[in-house]
Amino acid sequence: MRELLLELEKAVQQQRPVCYTCLVETRGSTPQKPGAAMLIFSDGSQTGTLGGGCVEAEVKRRALRLIDAETPEIMTFQLDNDYGWDDGLICGGRMKVLVDPVRTEQDLRYYRSMIQLLETDRGCTEAIVIPPESAEGTSDPERILPDRFLIDAEANIIATRGNQEPPARLFDGLKPIKNRPRPYVSQGIAYLTFHQTCQLVIVGCGHIGQKVAALASEVDFDIIAVDDRQEYCNAERFPTAKQLIVGSFDTALGQLSVTPDTFIIIVTRGHNHDEEALGHLAGSDARYIGMIGSKRKVKLIFEDLLRLGTPREALAQVHAPLGFDIGSQTVPEIAMSIVAELIAFRNLDTLPEGYQRSSLVDEIKAPHPAS
Repeated sequence: MRELLLELEKAVQQQRPVCYTCLVETRGSTPQKPGAAMLIFSDGSQTGTLGGGCVEAEVKRRALRLIDAETPEIMTFQLDNDYGWDDGLICGGRMKVLVDPVRTEQDLRYYRSMIQLLETDRGCTEAIVIPPESAEGTSDPERILPDRFLIDAEANIIATRGNQEPPARLFDGLKPIKNRPRPYVSQGIAYLTFHQTCQLVIVGCGHIGQKVAALASEVDFDIIAVDDRQEYCNAERFPTAKQLIVGSFDTALGQLSVTPDTFIIIVTRGHNHDEEALGHLAGSDARYIGMIGSKRKVKLIFEDLLRLGTPREALAQVHAPLGFDIGSQTVPEIAMSIVAELIAFRNLDTLPEGYQRSSLVDEIKAPHPAS
């Protein structure tokens, strides 16, 4: 989204007519979900997508009619036979699309505030008041302008476009962005959510760590790779990593800045390194810690750390063995099972019921006190 908004800013600075379009509400089956955005230029070119196909072409056709207008609209599209003739696909849903001609620096102020808010990477919400339609299911919205409000992670209104005064119901439907809600509609207001990018620390840069990094970066994790071997922890093997830390695990893990939004997986090449890493990290502020290995290996590491004084409650928070049990055999399959677990915990703040499991630390008796 940030890149698209920068393109919008560039177009206005170059005095190039442009419409910002955004999918704000869907019902039924649609090619894209709320939050998808696209820029449409006067020559018919575009940046971004609303899902392609004939419905996107129709959005473009209507937007070009508004490109020199001064006010935005929300248009409704019923996805029936009219939008399926090119490939035989009929979604059967309905889409509401915001179409906003952006012509002047004044128009751009709201979008610049959005860019700044996204750059903080703390998460934010755009609330769009959807005007009532003249008739349900039609594509001719009333000429009531859609008011828009940018809301930061602390529920403060940062910028507005349209009415400066928010409706009384605006905050009734607002969900905390820290809970990573999907875009939703409540009481006639569409809430488009932009989530904070979570940091994923991969301790161990072998084949599994490398594959996890590649997959996790595709689903909006910022990667930090840690290993004691330069030949494994480097930009060639981890091209998407935001940071590479090379050094003994004792030293390297001391350089980490762990926050409540940090995810950590321990996938080193051996039992001793896994234990050393977990000893440093268990009980930290990390939102999620996972460690690879068989149940036997995990229990042995837990037993050692309990004897060394690691609190039992800290180990109980560790997800181990790491990854959903999907019968993984190969490195790509193992990496997929790990990333699926990371996504689930990030988006749901827990694991799905069928994948929840008790901690192996519960199967370990309390260690005998040292004599």
